[in-house]
Amino acid sequence: MSSFRSRHITRPIFKWAKGAMPGLSQTEREALEAGEVWWDAELFSGNPDWKKLAAVRAPALSNDEQAFIDGPCVELCELLDDWAINHTDGDISPAVWDFMRKNRFFGMIIAREYGGLGFSAFAHSEVVRRLSMVSIPAAVTVMVPNSLGPGELLHLFGTKDQKDHWLPRLADGRELPAFGLTSDEAGSDASAMVDRGVVCRGEWQGKEVLGIRLNWAKRYITLAPVCTLLGLAFKLEDPEGLLGDDPEPGITCALVPTDLSGVEIGRRHIPSGTMFQNGPTTGTDVFVPIENIIGGAEQAGKGWLMLMSALAAGRGVSLPSLACAATSAAAHSSGAYARVREQFNLPISKFGGIQEPLARLAANAYAVEAARHLTCAGLDEGRALSVISALMKYSATDRMRAAVNDAMDIHAGKAVIDGPSNYLSPNYRAVPVGITVEGANIVTRSLMVFGQGAIRAHPHLLDEILALEDGQKDAGLAAFDTHFWRHVGHSIRTVGRSFGRAMTGARFAPAPLSATEARDAPIYRELSRWSAAFAITSDLAFLTIGGGLKRMEMLSGRMADILSELYFTSAVLKRWNDEGRQAEDFDLVAYNAQRAFARISALLDETIANFPSRGAAFVLRVVTRPRAVARGPSDVLIARCAALISEPGPTRNRLSGALNGPGQNAGIMALNEAFTRTVATDGLRKRLRELGMTPAQALEAGLLSQPEKTQIDELAEVVARVIAVDDFSPEEFAALLPVSADSKKKPTQKEAAE
Repeated sequence: MSSFRSRHITRPIFKWAKGAMPGLSQTEREALEAGEVWWDAELFSGNPDWKKLAAVRAPALSNDEQAFIDGPCVELCELLDDWAINHTDGDISPAVWDFMRKNRFFGMIIAREYGGLGFSAFAHSEVVRRLSMVSIPAAVTVMVPNSLGPGELLHLFGTKDQKDHWLPRLADGRELPAFGLTSDEAGSDASAMVDRGVVCRGEWQGKEVLGIRLNWAKRYITLAPVCTLLGLAFKLEDPEGLLGDDPEPGITCALVPTDLSGVEIGRRHIPSGTMFQNGPTTGTDVFVPIENIIGGAEQAGKGWLMLMSALAAGRGVSLPSLACAATSAAAHSSGAYARVREQFNLPISKFGGIQEPLARLAANAYAVEAARHLTCAGLDEGRALSVISALMKYSATDRMRAAVNDAMDIHAGKAVIDGPSNYLSPNYRAVPVGITVEGANIVTRSLMVFGQGAIRAHPHLLDEILALEDGQKDAGLAAFDTHFWRHVGHSIRTVGRSFGRAMTGARFAPAPLSATEARDAPIYRELSRWSAAFAITSDLAFLTIGGGLKRMEMLSGRMADILSELYFTSAVLKRWNDEGRQAEDFDLVAYNAQRAFARISALLDETIANFPSRGAAFVLRVVTRPRAVARGPSDVLIARCAALISEPGPTRNRLSGALNGPGQNAGIMALNEAFTRTVATDGLRKRLRELGMTPAQALEAGLLSQPEKTQIDELAEVVARVIAVDDFSPEEFAALLPVSADSKKKPTQKEAAE
């Protein structure tokens, strides 16, 4: 380190930055230290190395995993009656609960040595996706024990004795877990948690032991009404110093059997009409031994770090898998319905107003599946992807919401009337659940993705912040000097890249192959251009706003959206290459890319317009040129993308997944049959239209054979079933109400007086 540079240049900057940048709270520090960065770091670098993306191995199922999906998973789908679960029974049937326990659906992430299935993240994701296509309550029931909860936390942090005792019991379903995090008075702000545990001595199994006296009130806890083992997050206090010198160790996670005195479970919430088990739980003076802290006494106060490290499963696997299923189902059903449903003697799929949402549906189905694959690939490399998992949670569920809304618009009245044959309303009801749980999307987008990602994934920023917080002044200055000047060099290079790529239309930006060798090379180059623009905007945001950036949530939200578009477009390119560069799918690649670039340019323009420093805003506008971009997909491309899901073909089959397979809703099965018959009889119906005759008239005139007329009649019958909606007699309708009419009837004044 140059002593002159350090004394006369770096030191004043160090003092200024130390004053401008507020210190990290313990919660923020633990959140930043949890997990790791991966492809997000490449996007933040401003010059992503496309070779690294190409080198990521596409996820694949092992023989055992494929056998499980083809066997028990398909069997479970065939056992499920989603209408009965949500409208008559209010729960999964006892036979299905037994089947899930017997086949270890609750132990997918538990290692085989403990009796679990030991599945990869991709296999776990596939099971959740398949179940979500049939029944959201069943999918959530399987999802939770394999997500954030006792199983995941024990695997990562549990002691040997804890693992040996609890994991086999969780794997075979003897114990059903839930995890209590959200308090009555604290949602996203875990530091405001009011649940308390006090270290003390008490009686446990007839002996006096060191333990914790717990009091809590949690809500929104999935599986709480039926769980036997509660993973509990609470604030630990040690006023007598029985564990150490710290009287308030902080957020801690412990295991609480629900048969203990003082534990209350059983009451239920109704989460948006989707009847998975969810409810509150309270505990009053519940005593557990100190050994029930996950990881033992030495892990006291480390609960928040545990939770941040373990959230990848829920955010990166489970909810994106549910979102992928709903998005695929929306695209599959809407494409078929638009092809089957005719108005003015034309399939509605030929109407431009319908083609716009159809194209969005096809593109979103392709993109969400692509991002799911890429994220699972990273997780299966053993990475704890904290930023990407948060990004996936909010982006995938947000695209799910858009897809389900588009599908509802296309289906119109068909989707509004509820009943056993309505295959869209279960997903429509479940959308708010996906948007809200595992961190509400508003908070995840505006506070976490860019706020944490900009520090965690930036090549130098975290090192600079840690240097500023170093208690040893000289050591902190020395570290800051090193990282700051590296940051300066990085920023200068990024400015040059951003300006050069913006001015040349990204013609010379890096791509894996030359433009003459690949259709997707221009997309890679454009992505490189916007990555550089994103990187320099991030740099100037921290330079000019500093710690105040955490309070500028609208700006952070726009930057999070830009990062999401960069990640999803990368995933789309990765999927297209991994699947053999299918020519039929390239329109979806192009649509996703053009839509992403148009949105990035608009978001970047809005970000610069709202930059507090007008000087920095001027520099960014010159360097990034956010308005110099195409306007998104053309009408011709939109029509081609719409046809990919409204006409039969390999692309539609790839997007549909298991929706043509066993265990599907009766309405989906009827729709599949109607779609097949509609396509098969196109020629016959065209001939009838040209003749201006009914099938009966054409048969009588000898212009239509009897087998051909039978085909037309059978098509009309199945299309009528598809277009029809459910209705109920007064008695049937009364039986569907959550409580009987008698129990809701208010007493008359006379009855009340008596």
